[in-house]
Amino acid sequence: MIGTVFRSDDLPAEGRFESWRELVGRTIAPSDITSAHADDFWAELRLLELGPVLVWPTSFRPARFRRNDRLVRQSDPEQYHLSLILGGVLGLEHVGRTDTYRPRDLWVTDTSEPYDVMPSGDGDGWAVTGVGVEIPKALLPVAPDRVRDLLGRRLPGQEGTGALLTDFLIGLDRQSASLRPSDAPRLGTVLLDLLAVWFAQTLEAETELDPETRHRVMTTRIRAFIRQNLHDPGLSPPVIAAAHHISVSYLHRLFQQDARGETVAAWIRSQRLEGARRDLADPARHSTPIHAVAVRWGMTRASDFTRAFRAVYGVSPRDYRHQALADQE
Repeated sequence: MIGTVFRSDDLPAEGRFESWRELVGRTIAPSDITSAHADDFWAELRLLELGPVLVWPTSFRPARFRRNDRLVRQSDPEQYHLSLILGGVLGLEHVGRTDTYRPRDLWVTDTSEPYDVMPSGDGDGWAVTGVGVEIPKALLPVAPDRVRDLLGRRLPGQEGTGALLTDFLIGLDRQSASLRPSDAPRLGTVLLDLLAVWFAQTLEAETELDPETRHRVMTTRIRAFIRQNLHDPGLSPPVIAAAHHISVSYLHRLFQQDARGETVAAWIRSQRLEGARRDLADPARHSTPIHAVAVRWGMTRASDFTRAFRAVYGVSPRDYRHQALADQE
């Protein structure tokens, strides 16, 4: 597992809001945090340190975050803050811009400028859910005067690189329990590359990115496409290349340059087998025929699936399911 977890329910009721406010104050640039629900507060937060980038998925009862000129002068970590809203509604005032943010919206703020983040429709029956990211300015290859055009704007996370970035952040939270500390630096590099390309594409400044960054993000985008289409038996290098408007030879070259060193076909096969392995070990799928599990992951020939599964995991799919389910009883 990577990251540390804060749950307000683990603390006495009278100290929950203050403990959460102190933690958030250490996580982001200093700000004045208040809440109409301080006496009955609830929050969860996970801190994921991915090299120099800090990611913090969180849920909390509505609160307000105000960073004024005095706090900016007092402490400026020289960072950009990215917020992804997944639940609830928040308003933001920053660098003369005001907007309202709903699920799958993104915003960027600069710690060198004041901001005011406030709940919208501060009701008792809902919580704010989202992911925050703290990014050192020096690590982004886009000039600060260009980034200023993005500050305080509502940016959609439903399509293009914005959707890829959104899905990556959501996946980090969901998979954090199974990730290892040794994965953190590489994940930080991938996230920085996604952020750099997202900033550059939104600003139409892609020429400012170095070729290595563009190649890594293209590889990340291709891997996401493959994961989303593993169920398709026709998934192949020509199909993948056509979907990304690149040649098959360039696709193979991207995978050869990647640190994992696998071929495209080998990576597709490993992802399919891992998906099938998870399904076979899932008690909720115990009645699903093994051949149906294989077909669900794009492997239509039962004999080929059994042979490939045994080669990787050392046992047949049937024996693996029997043992995995028995271990969970």
